[in-house]
Amino acid sequence: MASNNVVINRLANGSNKVTAMIVLWTDALIFILVFTVLALAFYLRGKAHVQQGLQKIAASNIGMVSLVVLLFFVGVGLLDSVHFKSTVNNSGEIISLLDYWAAPLKEHDEKTYSAPFAATLYSKEITHALAGVPQWRYPRLAFGGKHLQDPDTQRLADIGKKTALAFGQGFMLASVLLAILLWLRAKTQVLTKPFFSLSPLLWTVFIIVLLGTMLVNLSAYYHVFGTDKVGEDVLYQAVKSIRTGLVIGTLTTLIMLPMAITFGILAGFFRGWVDDIIQYIYTTLNSVPSVLLIAASVLMVQVYMANHEAAFTSVVVRSDMRLLFLCLILGVTSWTGLCRLLRAETLKLREMEYVQAAYALGVKQHTILIRHILPNVMHLVLITVVLDFSSLVLAEAVLSYINIGVDPTTYSWGNMINGARLEMAREPIVWWSLSAAFVFMFALVLAANLFADVVQNALDPRAVRND
Repeated sequence: MASNNVVINRLANGSNKVTAMIVLWTDALIFILVFTVLALAFYLRGKAHVQQGLQKIAASNIGMVSLVVLLFFVGVGLLDSVHFKSTVNNSGEIISLLDYWAAPLKEHDEKTYSAPFAATLYSKEITHALAGVPQWRYPRLAFGGKHLQDPDTQRLADIGKKTALAFGQGFMLASVLLAILLWLRAKTQVLTKPFFSLSPLLWTVFIIVLLGTMLVNLSAYYHVFGTDKVGEDVLYQAVKSIRTGLVIGTLTTLIMLPMAITFGILAGFFRGWVDDIIQYIYTTLNSVPSVLLIAASVLMVQVYMANHEAAFTSVVVRSDMRLLFLCLILGVTSWTGLCRLLRAETLKLREMEYVQAAYALGVKQHTILIRHILPNVMHLVLITVVLDFSSLVLAEAVLSYINIGVDPTTYSWGNMINGARLEMAREPIVWWSLSAAFVFMFALVLAANLFADVVQNALDPRAVRND
């Protein structure tokens, strides 16, 4: 890429306006990672040992439920990774497909704080009635509950009515989708016997579709999770933060894996001076506090962007570059743990009989590394990747909390938690921003951890032998 964003397509519309598709650095890396995973899955689809592990994962109800939840988050993140320039009012603003579809949430701002499902602001202000007499009261919201004539008497009944209607619509949509999946399952059983039960998967999809439909319908009338200090919808912030969490968790892992696998296997296989040099590198790196390295890298990025303002004219591009460098520095500082683990495992594998037999038959060292060592440590790599994903998502929240994480203009759960510090200390307390960030982060991290446990039990060779 020659620049931070690349125009890959232009579509003219009826008003002679042009929409430019934009590919940010993180967008490109995300889709490269997706295509790599799909290609790897296609390559490994016929491997017997892979099929055995997949059957164990698919037979686990917890594993299938957590996988569906993770796929839901990934789907939202991918929608938020397709960017283009908006033609509304010739603004040229860079938005994503998620922004386009969630435009009502983005555009229906209020003046300041409002509670979930509220029709008035959270604090009293002096307002002027029709007679011109100033009154000290809670002003009406510009969007939330604006269809109500008398919020004090109509709001609760209206919320109940709208919730019941949204539940019915979501139930119908989820039921149709469930029927389609069951029909596909029946067709699949005629052709090939499936090796897993779809019951937990179907019910998880049903619940996600039901809750999603309810949130979408209720958001057309109320701020479901309230608004923040500047009046922005908190639900919109929480959903937009999904992409940031996924980028931190996946791209950091993508940067960390090559160094950890290469150095760990080489150190354990060759030993001697190679092992000494690699141990010296990661021991020295571990001796430097990672927070200092992250803070220094963020400062370097800020200085670079300040000296090259022409290349960073958009706020989205600036925040994307900072997010990319944060992933880079987190990857550089987090590869040492997996490297040590792979070194220890390689030290054990190089003494196994089949490796010694390969040596005796004159097999070259690089062939032994590729055919005998690397495949037998991949279960550790996969387990570590899934486990590190959740820790990296939490790391972003901690780093943003101390202002050395993502850009303040970037939607992230860490920035939401950082902004909630003062909100929790005010009177009356503003609790919904922190709660929304906690709920979404908890769902993603819990699903990742549960899926990691299932993957570990399915792919660990020692567990296979014990079975």
